[in-house]
Amino acid sequence: MASAFARLPLCLGRCLVAVALLVLTATGGAWAQESGPANRMFIQALQLIKQADNSLDVAEEARLLKEADKLFADIVAKYPDSALAVQLVTNQFVGDFDFYDFRARIRAMVCNEPLTSLCFLHRIGEMLPPVETPISAARWDWLSLAVAYHQIGDSGRAKEIVAPFVSAVRRGGVTDSAGQDLFVARALTLMGQTQLALDITRQIADCSTRLYNLADIAKAAAWRGDLGLTNALAEEAKSYATGHGCAWELGLVAQTLLRAGKEAQARTLFLNAVETQFSKFKDTRGDCCPPELAVAAAEMGDVTLALSLLRTVQDENPWTIPTVLGRLARRGEGGPALSYAEQVADIDTRGEAYAELIEAALKRGDSTTATELMKRLGKLTDDAGGRRPGLLAQKAKAEKILYGDDRWRRSFQAAVGAAEKSSNFVRRDIGAPLLAALVRIETGYPMLD
Repeated sequence: MASAFARLPLCLGRCLVAVALLVLTATGGAWAQESGPANRMFIQALQLIKQADNSLDVAEEARLLKEADKLFADIVAKYPDSALAVQLVTNQFVGDFDFYDFRARIRAMVCNEPLTSLCFLHRIGEMLPPVETPISAARWDWLSLAVAYHQIGDSGRAKEIVAPFVSAVRRGGVTDSAGQDLFVARALTLMGQTQLALDITRQIADCSTRLYNLADIAKAAAWRGDLGLTNALAEEAKSYATGHGCAWELGLVAQTLLRAGKEAQARTLFLNAVETQFSKFKDTRGDCCPPELAVAAAEMGDVTLALSLLRTVQDENPWTIPTVLGRLARRGEGGPALSYAEQVADIDTRGEAYAELIEAALKRGDSTTATELMKRLGKLTDDAGGRRPGLLAQKAKAEKILYGDDRWRRSFQAAVGAAEKSSNFVRRDIGAPLLAALVRIETGYPMLD
């Protein structure tokens, strides 16, 4: 047995089946007889893999690998008590056969068509830093990947990714700095698991986490046209915030009330929150205002206040720039929003702001402005020489919005390629923004703020 393993690295394809047979029968005749059908299926699968390795035709290779994968699945389903099934389920080696690598190879087959969204997801997933086990932090990059798979049509892969995080939440093992989960419920609501998201959220005592989750669940409900749930969650958020002395989170509540069509209530609540925040600022001379108030001001179309608040929060919260400017532009304030965007120093953030303004212009029926903004965004990407993946993703998003065809796929492919060539630092952080852009392209709705 030992000598067989010693020779294993020297074997070519013709040795694989023989070595597998040796491994499967070495532990005793009785076990081999009991596991005979599973063993035979395993050998058939290895033979198919060998044929795939020797094939020069991509379609034939894919067909053979899929047949092998089905045989492995049948072993687990039909012979769950066999040692082989245990090894496959737990990703153990069988001889020198690495089932984990084989499954990765199966998933990579989506890139036989390199411009598909599933191929983009596979490549982005390969760049994400691995999840540490046991899970102790809700990773927005991996949860975004789960959401993206769900939105783009591979619900099985989405559940596979999100399930360990949900399990960790149930065990109380996933926290943020406030000791509460911030992202799992938000991901679940984008995957259509509204009740589970609410069950998790309603166990959270922290004002900011609970209200962020309620606001996002309400937002997703509004996108689905479920105005009854949107209204109920707006009232729940308002009741919780006022009953628990929540402060800056009232900006989130105001946004939720707006989505429920309760503009008068939203405006009153918002103005009271702003007055309180400015009063505290005068007293403490500390940080002025939370970024959520700037977003709420933009939602209500208060240009002066929104831009004033934006200037105070944008350095610490750069995501607010495209968010606020896009909302102002959708309220008909495209001129001030564009003037502000032109002054943004960070190229990626300015590009994202342009993409938001392009969408806002089209929603107003102003295709001339949208086309002009697209030229500015194109110049930014050209000047960057294809080296800024986030900027390229925003170009792809804008192309989908403006043209409505598939030309965005080339730009998004370039974005993923640029990310793969970037430093480890860039690859670590670029996954979630790429996924957010792809979800926006495919669904028309953003990943949550």
